[in-house]
Amino acid sequence: MVAFSSVLLALSGAAAVLASPLELITRSTPQGTGTHNGFFYSFWTDGKGSINYNNEDGGKYSVQWTNVGNFVAGKGWNPGGAKVVNYTGTWNAGSVNSYVSLYGWTRNPLIEYYIVESYGSYNPSSGTTKKGTVQSDGGTYDIYQTTRVNQPSIDGTSTFQQFWSVRTVKRIGGTITTQNHFDAWSKAGQKLGTHNYMILATEGYGSSGSASITVSGP
Repeated sequence: MVAFSSVLLALSGAAAVLASPLELITRSTPQGTGTHNGFFYSFWTDGKGSINYNNEDGGKYSVQWTNVGNFVAGKGWNPGGAKVVNYTGTWNAGSVNSYVSLYGWTRNPLIEYYIVESYGSYNPSSGTTKKGTVQSDGGTYDIYQTTRVNQPSIDGTSTFQQFWSVRTVKRIGGTITTQNHFDAWSKAGQKLGTHNYMILATEGYGSSGSASITVSGP
């Protein structure tokens, strides 16, 4: 995983956390995981900068961030798995370090995965091993694999593999057929385990920006 790609952890937090003598994180939805209007959500931050994450109606969420260290937030399902995911929205972070992706975890084996729809100034494929390509939902995605050593995960500090599908033509909004990616990863020797959560996530690192995303699916 690249330096700013972090993980979504089931952490609980206060509504306001002092990040430094001069910085205060504010948010209307506390950091952590839960359900809202029939969707699972997760919001994680490393405690730097200013972040306001809001769960809105249905599968909608919005987030604004300023001078953050790292955060990941979004709505989806727990468990995830084979779904046809539809999403729409806006993402005002195309020139900074940020992703919009379908993001999830499995156990046995412990795998962190990304289906990246758009990214900003840093290409998440940098420093990874390319394993192939997959055609899905009107686009081409490059397949990559990386290893994280002694890093945070849904099971605490662990060493685990990351699987990536990175769309070659960026977009915000469309359909993601997850099984197409799962099958392509499997053919490349990248085996998933039992699905844990999966969200349509916005992630930012060392940046400022905003996003408003609505996700839907079975």
